Amino acid sequence: MILGMVGPWQVLLILIFGVFGLILPIIALVDIVRHEFSGSNKIIWVLIVLFFNFLGSILYFLVGRKQRIN
Repeated sequence: MILGMVGPWQVLLILIFGVFGLILPIIALVDIVRHEFSGSNKIIWVLIVLFFNFLGSILYFLVGRKQRIN
């Protein structure tokens, strides 16, 4: 009976957060793998995104992209 307690807005929010929770880390991991970093920063960013899924992805896009080698 738990599903009977969930309204359409809750389902929509769950789907939106679920999509961001899956797609954002995948985009971050692909971006990390495709670019070069100095030292062991690439491994560190991969581990951060894997262990801290959504938050790690946001941190990578805010901080990690500036650490890439051009």
